[in-house]
Amino acid sequence: QVQLVESGGGLVQAGGSLRLSCAASGRTFSNYAMGWFRQAPGKEREFVAVISWSGGRIYYADSVKGRFTISRENAKNTVYLQMNSLKPEDTAVYYCAAGGSYGSSWYRPAYWGQGTQVTVSS
Repeated sequence: QVQLVESGGGLVQAGGSLRLSCAASGRTFSNYAMGWFRQAPGKEREFVAVISWSGGRIYYADSVKGRFTISRENAKNTVYLQMNSLKPEDTAVYYCAAGGSYGSSWYRPAYWGQGTQVTVSS
């Protein structure tokens, strides 16, 4: 029903910034929360951030609070992740997600994107 395509990944130096985008398409796309996960080599996939459909509720993982900002532009069916003050520990494949349910520190999506690589060099 919903397709998600991430873009904006790449290689940046520590302390730099990167902006990820996720374009959504599909039938009956409305009232969906959207968010981001990431998975580093050898580690489990972890929650990064989630935003409600209206943008009124936003939650972040403790590891990215103060550095990352999630936003969405519903007219473009797009969610963004602005990543500042990047650290080598942020290196991972970042996955866009949509739908499902969420809380202040968790998110269970209904749909997943293919992922985009983010590499932060030291």
